[in-house]
Amino acid sequence: MISFIRSLGLMGIEAHKIRIEADLSPGLPRTTIVGLPDKAVSESKERIFSAIKNSGFEYPIKRVTINLSPGDIKKEGALYDLPIALAVLSAAEEIEGAADANFYIVGELSLDGLVRRANGILAMAMEVSKTGGAFIVPLDNAQEAALAKNVRVYPVRTLYEAVKVLKGENEPLENKPNDLINITNSCTYDFSDIKGQQSAKRAMEIAAAGNHNILTIGPPGSGKTMLARRLPSILPPLSFEEALEVTKIYSLKGLLKEPGIITERPFRSPHHSISYAGLIGGGAVPGPGEISLAHRGVLFLDELTEFGRNTLEMLRQPMEDDEVLISRAKQSITYPASFMLAAAMNPCPCGFLGDSRNKCDCSPYAVNKYVSKISGPILDRIDIQIEVSRLQVAEFTDLKDEESSRSIRERVIRCREFQKQRMKNRP
Repeated sequence: MISFIRSLGLMGIEAHKIRIEADLSPGLPRTTIVGLPDKAVSESKERIFSAIKNSGFEYPIKRVTINLSPGDIKKEGALYDLPIALAVLSAAEEIEGAADANFYIVGELSLDGLVRRANGILAMAMEVSKTGGAFIVPLDNAQEAALAKNVRVYPVRTLYEAVKVLKGENEPLENKPNDLINITNSCTYDFSDIKGQQSAKRAMEIAAAGNHNILTIGPPGSGKTMLARRLPSILPPLSFEEALEVTKIYSLKGLLKEPGIITERPFRSPHHSISYAGLIGGGAVPGPGEISLAHRGVLFLDELTEFGRNTLEMLRQPMEDDEVLISRAKQSITYPASFMLAAAMNPCPCGFLGDSRNKCDCSPYAVNKYVSKISGPILDRIDIQIEVSRLQVAEFTDLKDEESSRSIRERVIRCREFQKQRMKNRP
């Protein structure tokens, strides 16, 4: 008997539909998976055999052929375990009507039949929402899947519960209306923590208002990193659509710390030893890099001159296009990369050029060589460049309260609204 189950796969941050077919035929007991599976998918037959047996069902003692369609797209990961197991049970007539129901199913199986979480669920749920339907997901992914509109989400803990859903014995999760989801901008860091540095704070405010890239130059201990870490706290809160974009990327990378939507603008601060693939994205299976993880947020490059020159040059096109195209021999994937770059560097190799406390021993040649590590095209894309000097003792001991991020953010929001009104008649 032949049966099929609907599932989904990922290509970048976009999902596509997969049809999983199972055929049982007489012959020596053997399970074969075809349709361009990777190693993880090929190994799923071992997990499925144990999961079916330990869930109280009988694995068919026949020749089992599993086909993942379309056959020209690479199938990757263990998220096909659950739909393959259900396709086998449906072919063995353990489930009736599974192929007729508009169900899409993903999930990894453990040997005892438990369903483990999968990455990229939000992108898949949004694909299901285009045509409407039901989505069977691991319990840990339920809140994430419920963010999509026009989708009936069925969370399951085990393979046995998934079978009950297909038999019509379980109720779907009640989706939370999107207009009730509260997008906040509650950051751990606040500008009120920083004494003095009024000109640097003003530069950060201007950068936030116009979404400009910014470079701070100053000696060690002058507060460059403190200023950059508080930059997300003065950016406007994410819109619901922007929050979905960010959540899709983090879901794909498996970086969602809590179920549900990301409500804060990202802040990414990679180490200067990062490779170009880690920064831009790539790998054998092209995945998003730090610039995509900083989408709609801030990418902070501390000690800018210590980054590899070739690595920094990779930022040229993404900073202009707000996206990055990763091309490989067999596929090309585009990831969003609309980030605000904040960078910090010392003025010279020793770091004390122009410092009021320490003397700089660097020669003019050494200073020029140090600064020239940053190419002209990269500097041309950084709109605001400001010197940050070391604070005096009197500024540290001043007891007056500093302006909070909340009041600065209110001005930034007003400025952006003014820009929208001024530019509303332009494309």
